[in-house]
Amino acid sequence: MGSYCCFSFLFSATIVVFVAYPILADGKKQITGPAVTVTKHLFFSDFRLDDPKIVHEVKLLGSARFSDEKGAIQIPEESQLDLRHQAGRAIYAYPIRMLDPLTGTPASFETTFSFQFSNSSAESHVNSTGGYNNSGGSGLAFIVVPDEFTVGRPGPWLAMLNDACEDNYKAVAVEFDTRHNPEFGDPNDNHVGINLGSIISTTTVNASDVGVYLKDGLIHQAKIAYNGSRSWMEVSLGSKPIFSGSLDLSPFLNEYMFVGFSASTGEMTQIHNVYSWNFTSTSQASLRAPTAETCESKIMEQYDQGVQSSASHSSKKEPPTSLLIFICVMALAIAVFASLFYNGRRRNNQTEAVILPDKRQRPRPPNKPRRFTISEVSSATRGFHEYEILGSDSKGIYYRGKLPNGCQVAIKRFSAQFLSSQIGLDRRRLLKQISTISRVRHPNLVPIRGWCQDNRETMVVYDFYPNGSLDKWLFGAGVLPWTRRLKVVKDVADALSFLHSKQLAHKNMKTTSVFLDVSFRAVLGDFGFVLSSTESQRFEATVSQKADVFEFGIFVLEVVSGRGRLESELRQDERDLLDFAWRMHEIDEKARLVDRRMGSMVNLEQAIRVSEIGLLCTLNENKGRPCMEEAVEFLNLDGPIPELPPNRPVALFPYSSANTGLCTGYSCTLFK
Repeated sequence: MGSYCCFSFLFSATIVVFVAYPILADGKKQITGPAVTVTKHLFFSDFRLDDPKIVHEVKLLGSARFSDEKGAIQIPEESQLDLRHQAGRAIYAYPIRMLDPLTGTPASFETTFSFQFSNSSAESHVNSTGGYNNSGGSGLAFIVVPDEFTVGRPGPWLAMLNDACEDNYKAVAVEFDTRHNPEFGDPNDNHVGINLGSIISTTTVNASDVGVYLKDGLIHQAKIAYNGSRSWMEVSLGSKPIFSGSLDLSPFLNEYMFVGFSASTGEMTQIHNVYSWNFTSTSQASLRAPTAETCESKIMEQYDQGVQSSASHSSKKEPPTSLLIFICVMALAIAVFASLFYNGRRRNNQTEAVILPDKRQRPRPPNKPRRFTISEVSSATRGFHEYEILGSDSKGIYYRGKLPNGCQVAIKRFSAQFLSSQIGLDRRRLLKQISTISRVRHPNLVPIRGWCQDNRETMVVYDFYPNGSLDKWLFGAGVLPWTRRLKVVKDVADALSFLHSKQLAHKNMKTTSVFLDVSFRAVLGDFGFVLSSTESQRFEATVSQKADVFEFGIFVLEVVSGRGRLESELRQDERDLLDFAWRMHEIDEKARLVDRRMGSMVNLEQAIRVSEIGLLCTLNENKGRPCMEEAVEFLNLDGPIPELPPNRPVALFPYSSANTGLCTGYSCTLFK
């Protein structure tokens, strides 16, 4: 038998090491890596915010919130005014090993959790057939998913999947469904289903058959146990078995997955409460080990070096340990006294500082935008960690953050280069604009939660939208259907029209500034706050609103065509989207502008009309360019729209001076 090496490993999870056996390979003895069992255990007796690990270990997405009063996760939060069409997830914030990629063996796991469905509008009651009425939301699911930022669609999708999910989307769910959706194969509105990479359940069980009614308002205890080596799953509610059978999860798992819960509502609503949660998983892994020969030579080499070095060290005198300790203590004492002396002088010179905490701690109305401290923003973004970066542009970087109350936010941190540039010198005016925009509320505008500013930093804190920006949906792998694209255009038009009615402008109209909530409603954010202060504010507002309309026209063409405004990969005569759109209008072939990926599902007549509205918005402002209020009326698709000129205009925008800062991109570009 060959010699064995000793290894020591450090894991965040528990590891049990088994004895490795020698094997033969190419006629030589080799040693396999030690077989290990990796164990992960989670335990949440409740979800009260006085436990700091709740905020850091449970990630809330969409309409999921913590209820400190009930000590529960709520999807949606019962304090919301409109509970319809809500979707949310509560996910353990760190990935868990769920598959051994070498053997393809899934992890074994066991989870128990207590949950309750409560109806905020009316109490459930037993009907004449012995079941419960058909009021209530869509249901709750325990999910095993590949990421911690996706939120599925509301309604019957239970926030498990959305349109961006590919056909081979790897996910596992056990749903507790309270809506009858025959198109998904549901047997009734009181069933348990097992979903493997699809919203259509592989297996469904009528919970009424075992005397369980999910909408009875009681707290139910669910248990899901899976044996990975046997591919065997068991599901029970309380003491009553619901399902027991063979199930291979390996095709639907990655090596590392996220676990948690998802829930949603449709036209009918209910509150999905999760009160406690235990989860334990065990997975097998094989660690690599060197050959016996390599191990022996390494040991001998280390032994020889040790023998040689011991003789040389014995001839040198090492400094006494007591002397080193004395030097360290003296250095520490000097540092402490210096710190006390310096802080004492600062207190004598800054006696006014004691009033600052009172100023910051004044009670504020809920949801009112406020000023955040640098430490608050830094803590929310984990010290502006690179893993929290959502994106960047010429003005700064977007970070994802989590506030102490569990709410997720998006934080725009303006870059030092931008703040020191000519266009960003007037910080006082910048903060005034942020404050003004933060007081504006509209369903299609991203709410501003606050701002953060000191001598070096300026940041804006927005609400976070887990479905991300529109450009990822338009230009990514998935294909947005026409009905959703039309809704996005209308939503953005409403938002701009509302801003202009308040004598404000957006100043940064593009696809990356449009975000999608969990129900795919478009909201406009990432405002272009800063312009040069060389012109009057009234002049700036007027010109910026006209520029907004022009950029909205380009945005409409991008949505219809499913491509960016400049595409270097295309042919020379198609790279410039606006140039190409006008050329198609001149030869009456605007149908070529419509995104072919939508196939036969697109309403071609509507798409061409919307593209014509987009071209209208790019006309010269004194030659037919509409205001946003008129554009909203045109998008109702009822009445006629003004006729486009047969040929493209000569110039698009009269304000081309670089000193104003009002012209960027297409807004100042002459036609070729």
